[in-house]
Amino acid sequence: MAKRNAGKFYVVWQGRIPGIYREWLKAKMQIEGFPNAKYRAYASLAEAQVAFSQPFQVNLDPKPKTSWRNSDTPPLLPSICVDAACNMKTGTMEYRGVNTVDGSVIFAKGPFFDTTNNVGEFLAIVHALALLNKDGDTGLIHTPIYSDSLTAMTWVRKKRANTRMPLTPNNASLRAIIERAEDWLRTHYWKNPILKWETRIWGEIPADFGRK
Repeated sequence: MAKRNAGKFYVVWQGRIPGIYREWLKAKMQIEGFPNAKYRAYASLAEAQVAFSQPFQVNLDPKPKTSWRNSDTPPLLPSICVDAACNMKTGTMEYRGVNTVDGSVIFAKGPFFDTTNNVGEFLAIVHALALLNKDGDTGLIHTPIYSDSLTAMTWVRKKRANTRMPLTPNNASLRAIIERAEDWLRTHYWKNPILKWETRIWGEIPADFGRK
């Protein structure tokens, strides 16, 4: 469990008031004397935010986690990271985009039904592109977008979602969204680099839902 350590961020999953605490004394107030308290310390706010968004058990992995912050070749900043999560048994999918630096959520969509993870990864990239090129904001047109899905990146490059998603009443609205995304790609030009997130070097992409 977490010990007092300057410069840490403390995540309290189970305590008097769950949350992220910058000061150990405040975190301690939430857990001291609380039955079966669950808490842990993290080196950065971004790591703490990702951890707090996941169940406590997900964060018990004893293996050291790779972090882009410790890399000799870190990702380009500022940038957006995108990811999707899909329950393969139910076909329920959601996607989101986050600020690479602090993990703050920029956009999140879902749930969508009777679909696949690749569709979510594709839509997340297009959503980021549309957002960064909205209303002619020249300050964002070169912002990189990171994805860990080569399939989705290929679909974007070809401007078509090459999915075998079944046609069902539950995904009719999603199919319309896919068509609009493809139409956007065909009718717009963008300068934003779409780059592969190097999981082996940098660890999980900051937009990851932590459900593997």
